[in-house]
Amino acid sequence: MSGTGSGESMGALAARSRALAVLRIRSRALAVALLPAAVAVVLLAGGAMGRMGGGSWDTARWIVTVLAVVVLLLAAAVAAVIVRASPALSPTVELSERAAPDLYRLVRDLAERLNVPAPSALALTPDCDSWLEDRTHPAHAIPGGPRRRSAEAPVLVIGSPFLWWMRVAELRAVLAPVVAGTAPSAHPDIAAARRFVRGLDAAVAVAAHRQGLIRRLALGFVGRIARLLLRGCQVHASEMERGVAAAASERAQAVDYGLRIVAQEQVGLAYAGWDRLLTRVALPAWRMGRWPSRLDAGVVSALTELSRRDRLAEGFASRLGERPACDLLEEPGTIDEAASLLAARLFHGGPAEPGPDWSPVDWQQYPEEVVDRKWRTEAARLHRVLDDLGVPPSTGPEGPTLARVMDHLSGGSTGTPTRTESGTGTDTGDSLAAGISAEVAREEAAAPPVPQSPPDAPSGWGSDPLPLFPLQPPRTGRELLADHVTAMVCCAAVDTAGAAPGLDWLDGPALLIHGERRTDLAARVLSLVEDADATPLRGWLTSLGIRPEKPVRLV
Repeated sequence: MSGTGSGESMGALAARSRALAVLRIRSRALAVALLPAAVAVVLLAGGAMGRMGGGSWDTARWIVTVLAVVVLLLAAAVAAVIVRASPALSPTVELSERAAPDLYRLVRDLAERLNVPAPSALALTPDCDSWLEDRTHPAHAIPGGPRRRSAEAPVLVIGSPFLWWMRVAELRAVLAPVVAGTAPSAHPDIAAARRFVRGLDAAVAVAAHRQGLIRRLALGFVGRIARLLLRGCQVHASEMERGVAAAASERAQAVDYGLRIVAQEQVGLAYAGWDRLLTRVALPAWRMGRWPSRLDAGVVSALTELSRRDRLAEGFASRLGERPACDLLEEPGTIDEAASLLAARLFHGGPAEPGPDWSPVDWQQYPEEVVDRKWRTEAARLHRVLDDLGVPPSTGPEGPTLARVMDHLSGGSTGTPTRTESGTGTDTGDSLAAGISAEVAREEAAAPPVPQSPPDAPSGWGSDPLPLFPLQPPRTGRELLADHVTAMVCCAAVDTAGAAPGLDWLDGPALLIHGERRTDLAARVLSLVEDADATPLRGWLTSLGIRPEKPVRLV
């Protein structure tokens, strides 16, 4: 059912109903705050008229009047914090109309087709999602700029990977239901309910970061009241947003409906490729103080590779002949770099600006400056832990060798496995894994704190550091050991057999031998680490001409 007799969809009616429920909670809270004052007025008026005289009435008047004043002061304090608290904004890359006139034109044409208000501005987020965000709070205005009007339309936030992977028509189809959400956002009841809920949420956040005894006491009370009201509004606010989404979806059905189905498939594909690119490719660089400056361009390469490998994605690569949505930007490279830096801050906690220990890296430089450096750094750490454990160097030329690692993990140069009672791993492997874990923990603890954003930042999270969204859970000692042994093998392959570091768009660092990526190393390393069996790895090394007894270069 798409409409009613009044011309409104069921979703819009549901959203308005829930918005009114939220506003009723606000009205009840105001009524409770004014109740003592109303009783005091009645008692004072009765005394002035001579109808409520005598000692007991006078005492009641004083008590109620004092109570009313206290309640009004507390209510005013709570209201002031709720009104003045600045709701948190999503960290985004601001996109001016000058930087993307064609994209602004596309969004405005889409809003006109949908018969809804156009978004007031556009912004990009380094994630595979898009939404509308209200930025009408005075604290969100750009310093020195004009104050936003309360009736201004929300900002449209677009996932930056969409611009590089999707074609122009697909992006328009994906944005249609999002842009359609400006219509219910403009309704006064829904807008008022949203402002109230956002104010409560901001007040709770302010109370949670209170400092000092007096502020803790005062804001603690405000926080309790705000949380109480927020719990009362939670269900209604959630249902209101569901109604808004349903109304927007219904309104957008008439716009590119067939293309929207195809575009939604691209959303899922973009999310899968973006996740692999961040966890397998960007994360190793971030951990060593480098950030890939063209992540959005990289997602195209990653998804093209995924299309080549996955039969389910067949035909998607043929779309690349159509006009990409990033052509709607005046300077795609500059925007990509800004979004890539923000992604590093969100998912890893890097600084807000480039520096000596936090520098960008191009994709052409990635194998040499990230992959090779990663391998040699981990190999050096592996040998430092071996030194701490008192493991003697292997026979042969002096210097760090792969043979030293293999002999230690296999229980001797003969390669005879030394198993634990459980049948997996060794006593030597556990101690080496524990030593590497401790070394990594010490290095992470010694890392400098993440710099904060400037207090006058026009958007983002103000003076607080950005919230981190970790890409991977903490690695176990065994996983770290396997990574470090793999790194040592790769160093030996590069230094003794002419191999080269490479980049796989979906799997990250790769070992190239004779120009081809080798994918058969991991199983042989696991046999050494888990079973203390060096035989599979020794055979692999021999077949490729890799000399484990030769020293390698470390950082």
